[in-house]
Amino acid sequence: MKVLSGGVTAAKGFEAASVKAQIKYQNRKDMALVYSQVPCVVAGTFTTNVVKAAPVKWDQEVVKNSPFAQAVVVNSGIANACTGAEGYGYCEKTAQVAERLLGIPASAVLVASTGVIGMQLPIERIEAGVALLAESLSDSEEAGLEAARAIMTTDTQPKYVAVQVEIGGKMVTVGGMCKGSGMIHPNMCTMLGFVTTDVAITKEMLQKALREDVKDTYNMVSVDGDTSTNDTVLLLANGMAENPLIDKEDEKYVAFKEALHYVNTELAKKIAGDGEGATCLFEVKVIGAKTKEDAITLSKSVITSSLTKAAIYGHDANWGRILCAMGYSGVQFDPEKVDLYFESAAGKIKIIEDGVSTGYSEQEATKILSESYVTAIADVKMGEAFATAWGCDLTHKYVDINADYRS
Repeated sequence: MKVLSGGVTAAKGFEAASVKAQIKYQNRKDMALVYSQVPCVVAGTFTTNVVKAAPVKWDQEVVKNSPFAQAVVVNSGIANACTGAEGYGYCEKTAQVAERLLGIPASAVLVASTGVIGMQLPIERIEAGVALLAESLSDSEEAGLEAARAIMTTDTQPKYVAVQVEIGGKMVTVGGMCKGSGMIHPNMCTMLGFVTTDVAITKEMLQKALREDVKDTYNMVSVDGDTSTNDTVLLLANGMAENPLIDKEDEKYVAFKEALHYVNTELAKKIAGDGEGATCLFEVKVIGAKTKEDAITLSKSVITSSLTKAAIYGHDANWGRILCAMGYSGVQFDPEKVDLYFESAAGKIKIIEDGVSTGYSEQEATKILSESYVTAIADVKMGEAFATAWGCDLTHKYVDINADYRS
């Protein structure tokens, strides 16, 4: 598998564009279009929040019932959530404009929005934005990266990744972009994510691959414990790599899933590391668990602990907070068997052994915890199962950002 430098335009046949539509933000790009030159099979996962934004409802219908998809129109600034029939109608109007300008059915147009909840979209600006997007489509790497920048809200940097793998004698590319910084806590997927690939695969196998992979990637991320109304991950495959069709769980499917997993994992980590106000990507690995479910629950309990997140921000090796978070997770384990390590680019240190302090050096621990990517490894010595979750530290800036978000 080869890691590439691009994003959604890395795969054959995919183009992208971005414009300043002034949906809410001024003097910055706030709309993006991803387009395939040929029809795609499409898969998707969506928020399980009972309050679902209009674009989520529209995309669920497209994924479930449309014979193919070919374009995704995304805006930032306004979420089009809690907007009633009018908001859903704006999804349809957006798709109809794309239909006219791109020459594809409205039922092949996916839409996504992110931003403030409760505001109606300025549909005239959306329609004008689609027209500008259609005129400026490009398959260049830069076009893909600018599209990733256009979908940002409180994100501090664009998030994108691409890889290439050989399947059936053909080179297959998987690329993606996402946005997500706050209101991040998954229960199916999280954030907005768009993954493109030129692999030839059936719709059924594409949906299966995505559904299975979100469990170990986007489903293992939390910034603040809030599950959004707009969470969407879309995966489009146009078949232009001309590999032998993937229609069952064989070696071709395994190779594709490995590439997809790499893309989804990297995007998930980029979200966690760019959590609102964050200074550190906080990774928690639980090993030696009795079951996979136990490992997942334990690791997510630690990354969602506000006290633990605050300790990471302070570079404080307060391991009691981690053990405490594991203890209230609901998983049964023996705390007197737990070993805990901290690891980063500055080194690795064993903090507790069999549930008690090792007498470690606080100075060394602080040095390790002062890096921008910190890992806690907890060995519960109950079995062979393991899981990894990603979060971030909790800083003063998180409160500042969300206290003023609507303004």
